[in-house]
Amino acid sequence: MHGSHSFLSASPHILVIDDSPEDIRSLLLLLRQQSWRLSVASDARQGYQRAQALRPDLILLDVRMPGMDGFTLCRLLREAPVTQLLPIIFLTSSGALDERLEGLTLGGVDYVLKSCAPEEVLARIRIHLQLAQRGNAALVPAQAESVSTDQVVLRAAMRLIGQSLDSMPSLAEIARKVGTHDKRLSAIFREQLGMTVFAYVREERLRRGQELLADSEMSVQDISELIGFRSACNFSTAFRERLGVTPSQFRGQLQGMEQ
Repeated sequence: MHGSHSFLSASPHILVIDDSPEDIRSLLLLLRQQSWRLSVASDARQGYQRAQALRPDLILLDVRMPGMDGFTLCRLLREAPVTQLLPIIFLTSSGALDERLEGLTLGGVDYVLKSCAPEEVLARIRIHLQLAQRGNAALVPAQAESVSTDQVVLRAAMRLIGQSLDSMPSLAEIARKVGTHDKRLSAIFREQLGMTVFAYVREERLRRGQELLADSEMSVQDISELIGFRSACNFSTAFRERLGVTPSQFRGQLQGMEQ
């Protein structure tokens, strides 16, 4: 064991998660020449376990891996307290814009092509280690709360649902994007929240609807589209069933209180 882990250690710990390390052999050789600790995982699940156990200072994460891809793993790492602040640099063989944007939207700090010169990747790693050291020193608790894998999957699914209200993926697709399958995801929602995934989606839509009615000037029609109802009429019916008033009455009551 190397003393107590922290960003204070002189030699940062880098975790590389890639199912084909031979693609980045020259990069790994260069990393091994630094005074850093280097760990390698060859698939996403092993990568997740190592990230939780080793608490590295930075993760280099391949996007395209069989089973669970890098985007799914990033969603899970962002919900686990131990790894939520870690800089994640995506490594990819594809420079497709939509992939780069997805990686950055999920909280990756950088996006590097595998064909990139190893020296450039090294320079980027140094930059992000320095930024993380400045930014996270005060934020990382000595004892991050421990959270079960089910809770991490649940949090990742809840965040994904919250971001996809207007065009909700299928249950199978949500499950795939958080690294599980539909039956398991349904069981996790029932065990942790006491409701089905569908019921949670409905609750979240109505909760967001209330927020938008209260905090924006948007029309009921626009709000209903934004939160994924087929029509303003459907939204009004569901809203009234849940809250006993129509969206317009709800907004009117709030405005009455403010006057």
